Amino acid sequence: MSASYPENLRQEVECYLEGMRFSEEALTAGLEEAMRYSLLAGGKRIRPVLALATARAVGLEQHVVMPLAGAIELIHTYSLIHDDLPAMDDDELRRGQPTCHVKFGEDVAILAGDGLYAEAFRHLLTHQRSAPARVLAAAAELAAATGVNGMVGGQYADVSPRTPPGPAALRRLHELKTGRLISASVICVLLLGAISDEREIVPFRRFAAELGVLFQIVDDILDVTGTDDALGKPRGSDERHGKRTYVSEFGIKRARELAGDSHRMALDALAEAAGESAAAHPAGPTRQPGRLEGIVEHERGTAPASVLPASRGAPRATGELRQIADFIYTRTS
Repeated sequence: MSASYPENLRQEVECYLEGMRFSEEALTAGLEEAMRYSLLAGGKRIRPVLALATARAVGLEQHVVMPLAGAIELIHTYSLIHDDLPAMDDDELRRGQPTCHVKFGEDVAILAGDGLYAEAFRHLLTHQRSAPARVLAAAAELAAATGVNGMVGGQYADVSPRTPPGPAALRRLHELKTGRLISASVICVLLLGAISDEREIVPFRRFAAELGVLFQIVDDILDVTGTDDALGKPRGSDERHGKRTYVSEFGIKRARELAGDSHRMALDALAEAAGESAAAHPAGPTRQPGRLEGIVEHERGTAPASVLPASRGAPRATGELRQIADFIYTRTS
């Protein structure tokens, strides 16, 4: 298994984000400072890198989807700023430096998050050079993925006392809170590429959905096993805040096994998306789902490949997508 990461794509994203500006007058320059402080704090930029890797996989020039990738990272940064607020996770460190509200105050941090979310859509709608209908479709998907039926809804479920106990609710919570934006990083690229054949879309959708679950399981494991320096924040934050996680629900050993299940299922879907045969990928889409997958039905479009005809066309260049999946999974080692 290769655990390398497409660092070249991360660097391209970093350069693009560095060039983004928001304020057009001196009166709001301080707000832009707070927005860029959090935006440029570093990280692996997994979501925009995922978008660029998907573009290559479906035959699009990667630079074509860079405005979308930038918009996705603006939204992700907004979510981190608001997650860190005292009313939410009350974290004082993010990526090894003071969180936005510690640096600039809660009022400015809230506005910085609001600004990043709005600017994300302005940037996408202004700079994404694709057919207007495709851009609007991608924008609609991104809005849905981050709204009440997506990321924000998942954040609500995370803090709500009404969220029921049990593994099914836990998985659904994280499908919304974490998985929907990760999925949108893939699906929005397909929309920009006008890929409408369900035989092509479904494997990518399954890959993205399982990658979101894998990411969250690994994140939960690292909150227990990682170091403060590696995490960029104090270890054990989830336990201190009484958060329900895959570790609290299943324990470390079982959480690792579930991460392995999600990793394998993501690669199975990716092999199908790439046009690989079952012989070329022995642990292919016909394997039995893992226990966690069987707890709840996948969202529409993530049914097992056996219910759909095999996708057609030339093999896809999915190597970078596999690198991302492998990198996320091996962080648990």
